[in-house]
Amino acid sequence: MTRTRPPTTPKPELRPAERLCHATGALLVASGLLHLLVFAVDGGPWDGPVSWRKPVTFGLSFGLTLIAVTWVTSYVRMEARPRAALLLVFAADCVVEVGGITLQAWRRVPSHLNMSTGFDTAVSMMLAVGGGVLVVVLTAFALASFRNPPTGPVGMPLAVRSGFAILLVALASGAVMIARGVVLTRTGHQEAAYHSTAPLKPLHGVSLHAVLVLPALAWLLSRTDWSEWTRERVVLGAVCCYAAAVLVTGLHAALAW
Repeated sequence: MTRTRPPTTPKPELRPAERLCHATGALLVASGLLHLLVFAVDGGPWDGPVSWRKPVTFGLSFGLTLIAVTWVTSYVRMEARPRAALLLVFAADCVVEVGGITLQAWRRVPSHLNMSTGFDTAVSMMLAVGGGVLVVVLTAFALASFRNPPTGPVGMPLAVRSGFAILLVALASGAVMIARGVVLTRTGHQEAAYHSTAPLKPLHGVSLHAVLVLPALAWLLSRTDWSEWTRERVVLGAVCCYAAAVLVTGLHAALAW
């Protein structure tokens, strides 16, 4: 007896805004990889406020996050036009953030918390304002996911909501880093401002990509023949593990603060 597969739902065609966001995200990832090559050739320190690490990590992180948010929000119940508008603002902001960081890396000066000249102050404040835009846009997507259950296969609603909830932790930690650094810079403690962000970086990095990892797991599980109960429990277990990792890094940051 031949086993027949259930009919599959045709994959919806990407809208123009989604295609643009995917292409922009891919370019940002390519920029990060390119600067990894630059680092291999040019050398220099990997850590510190002036290094090739920043255009590498920010290019990769912003590119992957843009692609992830574009994909994940396709499961969020919201009107097409507001979603497209938010995605385009998010994409533009990602370009501005990575562009400003990359520019300062090539100028061999710090990108964040740098008030040494008028131009450096303008770049630093542009990056800070861009961070505020990120908070507004991603919070809007998170609220939309909490307002109505997201669509998708078994486990996807939990994965999307949990991913956005953990992403809010990343946004909060990033805002704290910027706020504390600006205060220290304005009060004449420039070197302390650069070092003040170190304790929160692991928390920020871990919580940033939950919005990609958890929905990707739910999608991969939907390609298996496991029961719905099993898939739901696996996603729930992954959410608990990810939350535990965020909690541990958060406690470490609090102790080191």
